[in-house]
Amino acid sequence: MAFGTTEIAILVIFAIFIFGAKKIPELARNVGRAKGEFQQGLQEGLSDSSAESDMDRGGMTEAVADESE
Repeated sequence: MAFGTTEIAILVIFAIFIFGAKKIPELARNVGRAKGEFQQGLQEGLSDSSAESDMDRGGMTEAVADESE
């Protein structure tokens, strides 16, 4: 669903009426920050944690696994 130029203009005018011209940049900044934090959270969720890595080595940390070799 793509928005045309007319629809975007109507949304911008509607946003200015609701929030005021001074609040629009602040809202955009907050949306950008929220998006960045969401993407960072996704990356952290997808990467292996140290506990998962330790379980791959039978529950031993990397240092202990190196000593036992």
